[in-house]
Amino acid sequence: MALLDALTDVPGLRVGHAALAGPGALSGTTVVLAPPEGAFAGVDVRGAAPGTRETDLLHPGATVQRVHAVVLSGGSAYGLAAAHGVVERLEAAGTGFPVPGGVVPIVPAAVVFDLGRGGDFTARPGAATGAAAFDAASDGPVEQGAVGAGTGAVAGGLKGGVGTASTALAGGAVVAALVVVNAVGSAVDLRTGRLLGAGPDLAPDLDVGPDALAELRTLAVPGPPTAGTATTLAVVATDLALDKAGCGRLATMGHDGMARALSPVHTAMDGDVVFGLSTAARPAPELPELVALHAAAAEVVARAIAHAVLAARSVGGWRSYRDVVGRDGVGPVGVGRNGA
Repeated sequence: MALLDALTDVPGLRVGHAALAGPGALSGTTVVLAPPEGAFAGVDVRGAAPGTRETDLLHPGATVQRVHAVVLSGGSAYGLAAAHGVVERLEAAGTGFPVPGGVVPIVPAAVVFDLGRGGDFTARPGAATGAAAFDAASDGPVEQGAVGAGTGAVAGGLKGGVGTASTALAGGAVVAALVVVNAVGSAVDLRTGRLLGAGPDLAPDLDVGPDALAELRTLAVPGPPTAGTATTLAVVATDLALDKAGCGRLATMGHDGMARALSPVHTAMDGDVVFGLSTAARPAPELPELVALHAAAAEVVARAIAHAVLAARSVGGWRSYRDVVGRDGVGPVGVGRNGA
């Protein structure tokens, strides 16, 4: 099976984006939809200023075992309202945890801070944005850059956004990630100007000139600290069978990928959260495959972060990495096999 280098390479997962429209709006929502029966899920919250919904349900001792969607949204705490639109769509489809009289969809969510990035502090996602992201969800290529929850994202002074990546293990299992990059830290190696999460096959011909390097270093210097004004979010998923504790460990390995691709990470101003998902379509891994899965989880998160920054375009006064390096005559930069 040819991979799209996207979260949707895990069979059964779908991804949808929606963004606000109109003057002053620079925010949006991204939804990851599980199969109708749900996916096993865990979470690892490392940032000091998280904004989340229903993450307590993902603790191994909690009753509910599966989730039906994960919502990532802009809008800070206000943006958690986007999850309600996804819940309503799932209920209408009859998807959820069965209870007397109906179903209750289980939809954990996490948000990034982008309030006012487009000029209007009150322009933030709500239930209608979540519903629109649900309606747009597909199992095909995933659009990257300033889309969905990454519409207003900024990372280390550069335009951030949504990125995704995947890889296949030796036995055919898939591990994939989707990341919303909105960090205090920079995704750039300020010694060279290359992206920290970019492997040797990602933009191998990129040669950052001295003027671009100087600008990247200037942009990466943060302003006065303001708590809770950044965050990187990720979903890491596999088709190997994992229980809730195993999904939590998968999420923990995803944070290792963040640490490779962003510097600094997990600061007092970030609310970094990683969700781990298992569709359990394949048998549970033996120890060697489990170790390979964990290593791959870190790798795909790091690469997804690089993809997000490479795919972003300048908007709202925020310079993109592509535009900065373009000043020195660098040509188009590839962002992965899906070509987004």
